[in-house]
Amino acid sequence: MSVTIERLPHPEPRLDVKHASPDTDKAFYDKRAESTDFHPTNVSFGSFRLLPMQLLLLEGDKPVPLGSRALDILIALLERRGELVSKQDLTARVWPNLFVHPSNLAVHISALRRALRDGQDGRRFIVNIPGRGYRFVASVNVSGDQN
Repeated sequence: MSVTIERLPHPEPRLDVKHASPDTDKAFYDKRAESTDFHPTNVSFGSFRLLPMQLLLLEGDKPVPLGSRALDILIALLERRGELVSKQDLTARVWPNLFVHPSNLAVHISALRRALRDGQDGRRFIVNIPGRGYRFVASVNVSGDQN
C-alpha cells in the first residue's frame, strides 16, 4: 500500500522585528503600509503613544512590552476607532489565512487591556460588545496621517 503525503502551503512567516535586518525591516514596514489605509506616524490616547510604523507602543517615553498579535489588534481597533470591529474581522486581520480558536483573540485582548491598564483608575480604552466584537472608545489624537 502506498501513501501519498501532500504538503499544505505554510502561511507566510511573521517577521520578528527584533531580529530582522534593515533590509527585511523595510520590506516588512512596506508590506504593513500596503495592508491598510491607516498611515499615521503618531497616535496618542490617554498616556500612551503608538508609533505604528515602528511597531512601538510608549507610555510617556517608556516602551510598553506588548506582543505582536496584541499590537496588531490595537492597530486594527485604532484604524476603526469608535466603530464596532467584529471578532471575525479582528481574527482575519491578525491571523490571516489561518484557523485559530476564538479563545486566542480573547487572550490577546486580555494582554492588551492589561498593558494599557484598561478599566483601572477610570481608564477605558476597549469595550467588548458581547458576542459581536470590540470597540476602541478613548479619545484619540492622530498625527502624520498620510491619507
